Amino acid sequence: MESAKNARPKDASSPGLLAEPVLLPSSPKPGRQLLWVPAIAFFPGCAGGVLDPQGPIGSGNRTILLNSLAVMLVIVVPTLVALLAFAWKFRASNSNARYDPEFTYSGRIELIVWSIPTLTIFFLGGLIYYGSYQLDPRKPIPSAQPPLDIQVVALDWKWLFLYPEQGVGAVNQLVIPAGVPVHFKLTSASVMNTFFVPQLGSMVYVMNGMQTELHLQADREGSFYGQSAHFSGDGFSDMNFSVSAVSADAFARWASSLRGGGGVLNANAYRELARQSTNVAPSTFGHVQPGLFDAVAQQTLPPGPGPAESAAGGEPQVSPKALPAAAAATGHHPQAEGAQ
Repeated sequence: MESAKNARPKDASSPGLLAEPVLLPSSPKPGRQLLWVPAIAFFPGCAGGVLDPQGPIGSGNRTILLNSLAVMLVIVVPTLVALLAFAWKFRASNSNARYDPEFTYSGRIELIVWSIPTLTIFFLGGLIYYGSYQLDPRKPIPSAQPPLDIQVVALDWKWLFLYPEQGVGAVNQLVIPAGVPVHFKLTSASVMNTFFVPQLGSMVYVMNGMQTELHLQADREGSFYGQSAHFSGDGFSDMNFSVSAVSADAFARWASSLRGGGGVLNANAYRELARQSTNVAPSTFGHVQPGLFDAVAQQTLPPGPGPAESAAGGEPQVSPKALPAAAAATGHHPQAEGAQ
């Protein structure tokens, strides 16, 4: 990809906040885009979301959603039709309608009332079974390509991505090769959070001191939206990141360009990075200290402050109102640091 060739590191005054390569999303094929126009027309707010999947897990998630909708409509639609039909048949002006004030029981009505919901539960249970086993986040994606390992740490309020095989890392920027399964290991450096890329599927929770796994894959090159989907404090609304799916060669060049020029993310740089900050610009690291992710997951490195500690009288948490006072008191401006 041309954008990977043009990526070049920037000078940084603080360790660990380094180069910021620009990755331009590739344009979707016209034919593929036109195929989605009729479907998206019925869901105008879902373009680029869960109803526009770009990988096998996302496609499976969409199938479950649509099948569940179809099963529930089997009850909803006949119920609405019956409601209108009964209201019309037994209206006050219809003298031909049967009037039976002594009616108390009908076996046929009882059969319908109980059998249809029971069948619905069985169908929805089958969908849940399929989703629980076929789309298990820990289940590897079958592929001839070996999976790429990526370690994810949820910070206040930014995402840290580590590439152990390449020895590099990035903040609020996830670069993956298209068509290659990705094996994520995830944890939180602070409070509970949620990792979610709607077009790739499978939202998972992360907690401090615990580690979870997730397998995803992007079927094509492009740029996708990633987010935190669980409220975690004042900076939650800006805790988003970009996912760039590029060719295998472009990914190799991107990782090589980071190793060629960049600072070190070690324990000291990580402690500085873990400080609360909002609207953090994407940044990269040319070298990541081995075992850093395990140190965070096992709490060898202390957890971040989090909103609870801030509210208890610790370091003021970053918010639109508290930021100027916090910066004046500590002499530290997280937004300016993230933009370096």
